Amino acid sequence: MDTTQSETYARLLEEAGRFHGDVCRGIRIGTRMTMAGLREIGIADPKGADRKNLIVFVEIDRCATDAIMALTGCRPGKRTMKVLDYGKMAATFVNLRTGAAVRVTEREDGPDKDAAPALLATIPDEALFRLTPVAVPLRPEDLPGRPVRACLCARCGESVLDGREIVFGGETLCRACFEGRSYYSPSA
Repeated sequence: MDTTQSETYARLLEEAGRFHGDVCRGIRIGTRMTMAGLREIGIADPKGADRKNLIVFVEIDRCATDAIMALTGCRPGKRTMKVLDYGKMAATFVNLRTGAAVRVTEREDGPDKDAAPALLATIPDEALFRLTPVAVPLRPEDLPGRPVRACLCARCGESVLDGREIVFGGETLCRACFEGRSYYSPSA
């Protein structure tokens, strides 16, 4: 990483830290992941000229996700960030205009990622991450904008948007009813 990239990292790290509330290891790694992912797919201005050309899939619900959100402007509510909590320090950046996509995963065999931010700024991306070109098939229901369709769950009667329903045994079900469990249970 050259001096200009180190200066960019310092500026972006400060921005991500303000958004998150502090600069921890996850913010440092998430900042570098964002820089690498955007560079690999050719997005230069994620909050400006390229803001409608980017979707990010994050695979962890930790600090790195805040860094990615702060630096890209992608948000679940805008349908430009998809949070898939697999518990992995990984994110996939997709350029909607070109179709280019890269999955950025933390290397476990890489250098000490708890290093001081100035040192972390100098470590090459390839030493910190695996940068894997991938294909991400996106349906109209996955893209930003108004819901494409809605249906009702046959068991709970709640609305399910954008193809997230499951048809099983002739019934259209929400995921919670299909799996027979939810993250909540009714209280007395």
